[in-house]
Amino acid sequence: MKNSYLLLILAICLSCQKKDQVDTIVTNANVYTVDDSFTKAQAFAIKDGKFIAVGTNAEVNSKYTSENIVDANGKTIVPGFIDAHCHFLGLGLNEQQVDLVGTTSFEDMMKRVLDFSNKNNVDYILGRGWDETDWDDKTVPDNVLLSKLFPDTPILLRRVDGHSALCNEAALKLGNITANTKVDGGEVALNNGKPSGILLDNAQALVLKHWPQPTKTEITKALLAAQDICFDYGLTTVDDAGLSRESIEIIDSLQQLGELNMRVYAMVSAKDTLAVDYYLKKGIYKTNKLNVRSFKVYADGALGSHGALLRQPYTDQPQKYGLLTTSINDLDALAQRISNSEYQMNTHAIGDSANHAVLTIYNKVLQNKPDKRWRVEHAQVVSQQDFEMYKTIVPSVQPTHATSDMYWAEQRLGNERLKGAYAYKQLLNAHGKIALGTDFPVEHVSPFLTFYAAVARQDAKQFPKDGFQKEDALTREEALKGMTIWAAYSNFEEHEKGSIEIGKFADFIVLDKDIMTVDVYDIPNIKVEQTFVDGVIR
Repeated sequence: MKNSYLLLILAICLSCQKKDQVDTIVTNANVYTVDDSFTKAQAFAIKDGKFIAVGTNAEVNSKYTSENIVDANGKTIVPGFIDAHCHFLGLGLNEQQVDLVGTTSFEDMMKRVLDFSNKNNVDYILGRGWDETDWDDKTVPDNVLLSKLFPDTPILLRRVDGHSALCNEAALKLGNITANTKVDGGEVALNNGKPSGILLDNAQALVLKHWPQPTKTEITKALLAAQDICFDYGLTTVDDAGLSRESIEIIDSLQQLGELNMRVYAMVSAKDTLAVDYYLKKGIYKTNKLNVRSFKVYADGALGSHGALLRQPYTDQPQKYGLLTTSINDLDALAQRISNSEYQMNTHAIGDSANHAVLTIYNKVLQNKPDKRWRVEHAQVVSQQDFEMYKTIVPSVQPTHATSDMYWAEQRLGNERLKGAYAYKQLLNAHGKIALGTDFPVEHVSPFLTFYAAVARQDAKQFPKDGFQKEDALTREEALKGMTIWAAYSNFEEHEKGSIEIGKFADFIVLDKDIMTVDVYDIPNIKVEQTFVDGVIR
């Protein structure tokens, strides 16, 4: 009888110690969970692609067991990065075009176009990335040499911001562009009374509507190429700012087939009115990998190409105010339509006049419609009296724009207006959250450059010494939140991603350095050792 009693006690003890089987356990890690309390942890367990336990090594190991136990050896783990504003498909398509990023002169740009033409047998040539402010001769180029080198092949070379393009004569002929051509929200630049080849904003569409569109095969190739690049940098969700219905459907099909594992928050291009009609009628479309619930709208151009709409003239070009690329009436009418749906309106606004117009329309149509989370993309130059209007509007910004533009921004804006430019801390204080992205391929893909620019307010050369308008720097905690949980919030996805918490997708990255404590100048050099989506290494 005594032995039977002991066996019963032993059986009870063994049953009490039985652990639940899970897919993966990660232990001995330096985990920044980015939960509400910014808690740190040592371990977590994953089952069916989601976190089911987060805590100390002892807490996780006492309850769970797995055939796949990963010893992180003290490495830092953070939630997978979310790029709140980028051009994911554009990044991939750029791999099929002339790369003009980093050109040192107009002659260097022409050499790259010639090299591309010699290596690729194509009937049309696209390129992107030139920036005359990086050249010794900062004159905006014309198309005289380009037209001589390529008299028959249409060529369109976008400036780094995408809001200005240099076209040769063959390309201008496609759009029947002359000195008398006028276009709403765009401009055909003239030189001695003739088109110089520079097309601003909406004027580019006059040429591009005659351009061959990427095939499904080319789009597929571009998406998979972009995925490889982004996973290498620890991105697990990308907000693609301006997609066609066709591209969205290709993304969906590739995700359903398991070929595209990047999560995509798709902003439908509002330039396509048929797509706007289709998705407003269809309603939100959501899977575990794709979320279609917003429209990308353009209010103005870019500051670098003098297209951002300002309330007062440009300091360096007193005859210019910039461009309103969508009329106030059209912005208002579109906002009214979208406000009656569950969709977001995410509007590109760079100049202080564009920001004022968009914020005014937003706040008018959203009265008595709480938690719409409409976004202003870039929010680059804001009048001091307008910051308070961001209380109910989400600012979506790109910190590397500040450190790229700081060399010439004061020339465009003057000292006084500059105080409200790239003002990320002021925007954060106004709204309480701020979503961070890169706008790649306008800027580099690396989220570590985003983090560094937000915190140090310096470029890779550690310029300027004391930081550019350092009063608008973010703390490291704020920067990490802006690239994870706040970005997820801006997508209505904070309950499924953006932090390492029970019930959320197991999207996380392993870093070779502690991003929260490493010397600030080492942040750009941090490497991602592993990227996980749904608990699976990608």
